[in-house]
Amino acid sequence: MKKTVAVYFGGRSTEHDISIITALSSVIKPLEMAGQYTIIPVYITKQGRWISGPKLKDISLFSSGKIEDFIKKAKPVTVTFDGGFMLNKTRIDINFPAMHGSFGEDGSLMGVFRMAGIPFVGADMDSSVIAMDKVLAKQVAEANNIPTSKFVFLTRDEFLADQVGETAKVAATLSYPLFVKPAHLGSSIGITRVTTEEELHNALEVAAYYDNKIIVEEAVANLIEVTVPIIGNKVPKPALIERPLATADEFFDFENKYIRGGGKKTGGAKQTGSQGYSELPVVLPEGLDDKVLQTAIATYKALGLQGMGRVDLLIDSKSQTVYFNEVNPLPGSIYAHNWRAAGVSTVDLVNELVQLAEQRFSDNSQLNTTFSSSFLQQF
Repeated sequence: MKKTVAVYFGGRSTEHDISIITALSSVIKPLEMAGQYTIIPVYITKQGRWISGPKLKDISLFSSGKIEDFIKKAKPVTVTFDGGFMLNKTRIDINFPAMHGSFGEDGSLMGVFRMAGIPFVGADMDSSVIAMDKVLAKQVAEANNIPTSKFVFLTRDEFLADQVGETAKVAATLSYPLFVKPAHLGSSIGITRVTTEEELHNALEVAAYYDNKIIVEEAVANLIEVTVPIIGNKVPKPALIERPLATADEFFDFENKYIRGGGKKTGGAKQTGSQGYSELPVVLPEGLDDKVLQTAIATYKALGLQGMGRVDLLIDSKSQTVYFNEVNPLPGSIYAHNWRAAGVSTVDLVNELVQLAEQRFSDNSQLNTTFSSSFLQQF
């Protein structure tokens, strides 16, 4: 008997459009190809409305702009917690979030699924919260003796209350060049590289537009930027080490990732990433491969990630120091291109992610979450 899997995408996030591509191309399609599941797409609009229907599995509905008419005519989804999780009176066996950023990847959906008592794919609520907060993630890494580049953080309210003072404080603490980032966003949205105090002030304004917490980091010298996708619960399994390709004057922002296909090509390197922007597998100086994988796995464990994640690392090629940069608990398109290069088909990948979700649910079900007492008898 086929299991019913609900796939969630869209959402009230700056990464709304990326989520649609992840869901339709890297989750729903391979799940259907596996032949073991009945798929129910759940599209969450930019206003937070939940709708469902088989037509939502067709990318042309979104690329043509017809989605707005579809939304107006669609009936809202009804959700029922009744010894499980039901959508429009259909019992769901497994939830598969394919949502990036706020109100999805940040632990919001995971909390709902935990309350409902249903298996779900990917990181749990607590690790999602930590992973999606770049400040918390770096603090956890530091507490576990994982190197990070020097950083400071401030809140949106602090910056708006004293823009000149806060800018000067950051400039006095760190050395240029710096990277200014919204603490909770992915897909490199709102990130700015700065080399002067004027640029720093402008970048803080941009980050404050997107987020209530801002992180500012010192750039790593002699930089090699790499990323490592990982799946697993108790035993993390890495795919291949991948190197985003950008020139020394660029950084790997949203434009490079999704619009320009990686920008300029770099002298003969393989362009084999999901958007054709990566060296895969990366060629690193001798001995660095093991250090990168060890750091990535140590970070995955320290942050309590399960199911899947992608750990981004920065290497100083001169000192051969590997720094933790950030982690993505739901990487775009679940980094299927990297897993394929590692010998894992997208169908096998989504199957394993579903199995990992069921395994975690089974393990957690053995925990006693209630306690009997005589406390109420005194009232």
